[in-house]
Amino acid sequence: MFFKSVLNLPAIRLLAHRLTAAVSTLPDLEAWLYAAVLLLAFTIIALPVGFQRGFLPCEALRMSWKTIIGIIATSFLMPAVTEELFFRVLLLPHPTENVSGSGLWFWGCISLVSFIIYHPLNAMTFFPQGVETFFNWIFLLLAALLGLICSLTYLQSGSLWTPVAIHWLVVVVWLVFLGRYKRLYVDS
Repeated sequence: MFFKSVLNLPAIRLLAHRLTAAVSTLPDLEAWLYAAVLLLAFTIIALPVGFQRGFLPCEALRMSWKTIIGIIATSFLMPAVTEELFFRVLLLPHPTENVSGSGLWFWGCISLVSFIIYHPLNAMTFFPQGVETFFNWIFLLLAALLGLICSLTYLQSGSLWTPVAIHWLVVVVWLVFLGRYKRLYVDS
C-alpha cells in the first residue's frame, strides 16, 4: 500500500516519465550531428585553454590494452551514464513536457550549477584523490562548458544517449591521452 501510494506521487511520476522517455528515445542523425558540432566547439575551446594553463598536458597513457579497455568501460558507467541521468535527465524537463523558455533557463541553471558543485563535493567526500583536480578553476570552467553542451544536446534530442556519448568521449580522452588517469589514480 505505501509503495503504491509513493509511486502515485506527481513528482515520482514525472521523474519516471523523464527517465523512461530519455532512455527509450534514440537520437536521429540530426541529433548526432548537433552533438558532434557542440563536441567540436568544446574541443576548440577546451584544448587551447587546458594546454595554455598547463592543466592538460599531452601525455598518452602507457599501460596495457586491458587497463585502457577497463578505463573505457568504467568511464561509460561512471561518470557518463550516472552523471547524465542525474544532472540532465532527472533535473531538466524532457522536450515532451512543453516547458516555457524561462522554465528551461531556470532548470538549466540548476542543472549546471549542481553539476559544477558536485565535482568538488565528490572530491571532499568519496574521491579524495580528486581534490587537486576537482578544485582547479580550469577544471571547473571546462566542467561548466561540458555540462552546458551536454544539457543542450539533451534538450535538443530528448535522449540520454547524446550527452552520454559526449561526456564519455571527453572523459576517456582526458584520462587516456591527457595525463589525468596517471594524476588521479597512479600518482595519488
